[in-house]
Amino acid sequence: MFSWPDINIFNYLTDIIDILLVTYVIYKLIMVIRGTKAVQLAKGILVIIAVWFLSKFFGLRTLEWMMNNAIYYGVLAIIIIFQPELRRALEQLGRGRFFSRGGIVEEQNKQSVDAIVKATSYMAKRRIGALISVERETGLNEYIETGIPMKANLTSQLLINIFIPNTPLHDGAVIIKENEITAAACYLPLSESPFISKELGTRHRAALGVSEVTDSLTVVVSEETGGVSMTRNGELIRDISEERLEELLEHELSAKTKTNSSSRWNWRGKNHG
Repeated sequence: MFSWPDINIFNYLTDIIDILLVTYVIYKLIMVIRGTKAVQLAKGILVIIAVWFLSKFFGLRTLEWMMNNAIYYGVLAIIIIFQPELRRALEQLGRGRFFSRGGIVEEQNKQSVDAIVKATSYMAKRRIGALISVERETGLNEYIETGIPMKANLTSQLLINIFIPNTPLHDGAVIIKENEITAAACYLPLSESPFISKELGTRHRAALGVSEVTDSLTVVVSEETGGVSMTRNGELIRDISEERLEELLEHELSAKTKTNSSSRWNWRGKNHG
């Protein structure tokens, strides 16, 4: 039989589990609305709640009455305003991704990979030079500050437009952070390695240079040949096909790989030149 202390311990455990589950659900909801307009609306709701507490604390009855009504009718307003986010959360719950580890991040990474691959393929066929660096664990703020801030949604169309010759932003690197274009026309450090092929230009040296000091992934499109290259950890692979580029990006940006930074690339024909 259970004694009273055992029952108390059981109650404590259920309370802890309850709190952890609620915290996890709130965290997942925050991840769903992160990067959307719903974030600003959520901040407005927090302001209303804060004003309600203050009015109640200081005895401001009229203001408290207004806040009570705002909160009471706000439940319906929240359902209407957050309808797109709620629908997306229900869709992810139906697909089993809402509670899966890194499910939302994986979906965002897949969209980013598709955008980079499509843009790279388009520019390679037309020999439009490009330099795209993707931030991972090591921050690239030092290099972001050298460029033009954008903080724009990552799309293949925008990437292509940035690198069109003779446009203000085409010269330099695009830096992608958290699945958005953070800045363009950025300057990356040039590699001083003596083993780099002489036929490689400034873009390839910059791609290798940033890969030597950070864990970023950098994609290069050659203006002279239209060839596509990729760098990571001071290593360069050249003449990558569209399928191979997609495979490498998906592998390196996956949540599993990010938790295991010591894993090496499974390249075919890994070389410096």
